[in-house]
Amino acid sequence: MGMTGPGQTIGVSVFIDHFIDDLDLSKNAVSAGYAVGTLTGSLMLPSVGRWIDRFGVRRAMTTIAIGFVLALTAMAGVQGLVSLTIGFVFIRMLGQGSLSLVSMVSISLWFDRRRGLALGVAMTISSAMMALFPVTLTYVIAEAGWRSAWLIAAGAIATIVVPLAWFGMIDSPVSVDQFADGIAPEQHTEARDPSVEVSLDRSAALRTRAFWILASAVAMSSMLGTGLIFHQIALLGESGFTETEAAIMFLPQVIGTFVGSPAMGLAIDRIGSRLAPATTLVMLSFTLLLAGSVSSTSAVIGYAVVFGLTAGATRTLGAALIPAWFGVRHIGSIQGALTFIGVMGSAAGPIAFSLTESATGSLRDTAMIWALAPIAAAVFAITTHRPERS
Repeated sequence: MGMTGPGQTIGVSVFIDHFIDDLDLSKNAVSAGYAVGTLTGSLMLPSVGRWIDRFGVRRAMTTIAIGFVLALTAMAGVQGLVSLTIGFVFIRMLGQGSLSLVSMVSISLWFDRRRGLALGVAMTISSAMMALFPVTLTYVIAEAGWRSAWLIAAGAIATIVVPLAWFGMIDSPVSVDQFADGIAPEQHTEARDPSVEVSLDRSAALRTRAFWILASAVAMSSMLGTGLIFHQIALLGESGFTETEAAIMFLPQVIGTFVGSPAMGLAIDRIGSRLAPATTLVMLSFTLLLAGSVSSTSAVIGYAVVFGLTAGATRTLGAALIPAWFGVRHIGSIQGALTFIGVMGSAAGPIAFSLTESATGSLRDTAMIWALAPIAAAVFAITTHRPERS
């Protein structure tokens, strides 16, 4: 999960100015290519999830990693907008989408009672790893050029992820006569083994109210969170903060994320999952209210921390609740559908904020208006029960 960095926005961002200068493209053209690449790549995620279920984590992760290596290598040779957009399609589909997806699935298969905490810890560590990529890639670009940086990133995936996937990954506990949570064979009962539980397939899951409540929480967080990040400099500028001061606020967000991911996982394990989607939606609404009202430095720092807490909690939410609510037999295809919905939401966020700002004339007012949407969804979510698997 941490090595998806070159395919994540946080990794691609350091190349944007070099694309503009060396390929003679406008910033709008590069942004449009990135949006098209992200959306096109996300269309494949439901199929990738189904493929993971069919062939297993080991073969899927190895194949995806090899494809990611080839896609990163191809990025070193882009010559114009068309080839750049095609490159974006594959690094977003294989890195940001597929490699993250198969990683989450692999963890979910090996844990049951403490699955939420395991996913939260994994996401916290992977976020810390991804945060290193901008610094590392910026240094490599300065020393060797941006095309060489793509090749070095490809080499890192080839030497780290591909061997780990093939030699280190095991499809599931049952494939080696083991059980989730490390239960000893003599202590095992079917009541404690998630692999023998009834599981919903994707079509059945999509017909449940619970899936769409979970999807609404993930989509709203992706949409409104991306909108806030995309417009954060201008938004805080309306509150009187300089561009540098606004950029520094990304650091408290990272701190909040490190706390939010494992905290949500621990809460799901110990308290239960019924109120989890509604809780994250309320947190999201509070984040937007803060974004539209802060004026002092301490208040902005508080907003940034709450924003990070919300983002971290929502990341763990989807990964933990899919296996808890729908079982693990078809987890890849269901998680793939949820990931696709989240990516679609993230693509819509900046546009939604821009249109609302055009109507209101203020990003602060925009944030306050959009704070109503998660509350409406939370009211709907609070009545949701875990679906029956009959």
